[in-house]
Amino acid sequence: MAVPILEIKNLRKDFKSFSLKDINIKLEKGYIMGFIGPNGAGKSTTIKLIMNLLKKDGGEIKVFGMDHIKNEKEIKNKIGFVFDENYFYEELTVNEMKRIIAPIYSTWDEELFRKMSSNLSLPLNKKIKNLSKGMKMKFSLAIALSHHADLLIMDEPTSGLDPVVRSELLQILSEFIQDENKGVFFSTHITSDLDKIADYVTMIQDGEIVFCLEKDALLDSYGIVRGQKEILDNDKRKYLIGIQENRFGFEALVKDRKQARKVFGESIIIEKPTLEEVMLHFIRGEKNA
Repeated sequence: MAVPILEIKNLRKDFKSFSLKDINIKLEKGYIMGFIGPNGAGKSTTIKLIMNLLKKDGGEIKVFGMDHIKNEKEIKNKIGFVFDENYFYEELTVNEMKRIIAPIYSTWDEELFRKMSSNLSLPLNKKIKNLSKGMKMKFSLAIALSHHADLLIMDEPTSGLDPVVRSELLQILSEFIQDENKGVFFSTHITSDLDKIADYVTMIQDGEIVFCLEKDALLDSYGIVRGQKEILDNDKRKYLIGIQENRFGFEALVKDRKQARKVFGESIIIEKPTLEEVMLHFIRGEKNA
């Protein structure tokens, strides 16, 4: 049986006002996993724990089948990471920063970097502080891909980017994943990007995993239901997530469209949801709980 490219078991991290509680995630080779949830849900904390930038309080993290602490150097040589924040020296040019980073990786490919830079129209002699947010992200991506990474870990990479740059990024990820030995773990709150490219989606909320499912199966099963408020009673409400009521009726999420049809009959309209609608109804349900 193939070893997962990323496996997290019962991961815990406690802060004064927030805790990650028994996080379990498995990403197989050849797939893109979207990692969604509201701000403060635990997405960035989980990624920092994977990268060993924070110390976990419990659980296990394996990357390429190896312990993420014992084999940290070997693992990081095979990971490319793209963060929302800029971790480069602002006063250096793109080329100067690249010269500092390249020796870190034993598999650095200068020819590939030149090719990536050309494809992404990176201005090699421009200071990083003078780059747009989109260009900084492209530079991060070029660095991540130029040492033949097998796993890309991305923390809100498309946040604040215009649609053209986001589309470019998604195209690069689609090409990257054609190699079925590679994987992408993609944290974002822009769920429309994941509608296009994700194979699996994991949602986290208040430090707990809400679901970890194949995207197509999730969207084929879950549903948005709409109907008149008069049909709602306590028994029917149990099937609904994140009910939103107004004077015209109600809207809610159900986990199983077929079951909802049996419970509610023809008194409701059921539609296939988007990932954004799924996430928003879970968030709304938590607030109403």
